[in-house]
Formats: sequence, structure tokens, C-alpha cells
Amino acid sequence: MSIFALTSLAKADIFGIWSYIADDNDNAANRVEQAIYEACEFVAKDSHRYRNYTIVYRPDTTPLQIVAVLHGKRNIRPILKQRQ
Repeated sequence: MSIFALTSLAKADIFGIWSYIADDNDNAANRVEQAIYEACEFVAKDSHRYRNYTIVYRPDTTPLQIVAVLHGKRNIRPILKQRQ
């Protein structure tokens, strides 16, 4: 039994991601899919610890650039606009 449940839309999102990547490389698509499931499991296990924080990053940077780590009750949009 899994410790998280995906909605049908989330399943469709993951399949869409997998399909897009698989057009070029099935193995890479499988690795990304596995990483998504592992991230879901991580969040499910420790959600009480991290649920109030949002990590914003630029996925196209190397190394990965973390733009902000903000509490969920903050008004995130104006903060991010200032950091562009």
C-alpha cells in the first residue's frame, strides 16, 4: 500500500512528462518518472515537516539555482517579482 495517492490528473501529468521525454529517450523518461514517484514518497513521509515552505528554483540552471525558500503564508508572487 502506497503512502500517497495520485489523482487522475496527476497521473495524466506524469504520463505526459514521461511521453514527452520518451520521444527522445525511454530510459531517461523512466528515470524521471521514478524520481517523481520518489519525490512524492518523500513529501508524503515528511509532509508535516515541510508543508509550510515553498522552494522556488530555476530548473534550467546548472548547478540548480534556488531563487527562494519561503513560508507558505507569505505573499509569494510579489517577492518573486522582486527577484527576477
